[in-house]
Amino acid sequence: MLSAQSIVYSFGVGEDISFDEELMKKGCEVYVYDPTPKSKIFVEKKQVSSLFHFSPCGIADYDGETKFYLPDNDDYVSCTIYNRWGYDENEKKPLVVEVKKLSTLMKENGHSHIDLLKIDIEGSEYDVIDDILKEKIDIMQICVEVHHRFPGIGIGKTKDMVKKLNANGYYIVAISDTREEYTFVRS
Repeated sequence: MLSAQSIVYSFGVGEDISFDEELMKKGCEVYVYDPTPKSKIFVEKKQVSSLFHFSPCGIADYDGETKFYLPDNDDYVSCTIYNRWGYDENEKKPLVVEVKKLSTLMKENGHSHIDLLKIDIEGSEYDVIDDILKEKIDIMQICVEVHHRFPGIGIGKTKDMVKKLNANGYYIVAISDTREEYTFVRS
């Protein structure tokens, strides 16, 4: 369903852009966002195509700043808005990062639609999907990693998200073996 003219937005790079690289092989321009320190360093060291557009900004259901909690294990890359590890903020300070709504980023890039949206944003996906649906953003495909395993989130949030996407014309076309990655296509 993608071509060289397709517009792709990818949120949550970590230290792996293989998904994005495959899309660039098809000629797609990929707009990639991740404010985590290790991701920024990883991307800066990579030799990437001119089709790869990186910004160290996060996505949220508002424009502004948020706290990002670093992983408990320094070998890990993924930060989250949830203090999953329960550490004392006086001992280990969270990062403060810039976040923007998808509609804001699209406006900045001059886009009125997205052919493929990939989000792996460590628990923030639920609020972001709600905002996308509220704003009726024109997106053909959504690939989302869900994080209902995080304390305080739960499977109910994922079920609710799926129902909301279905009610807005999106249907599941693929689920990973781990049951944490879903692909939706709008009918």
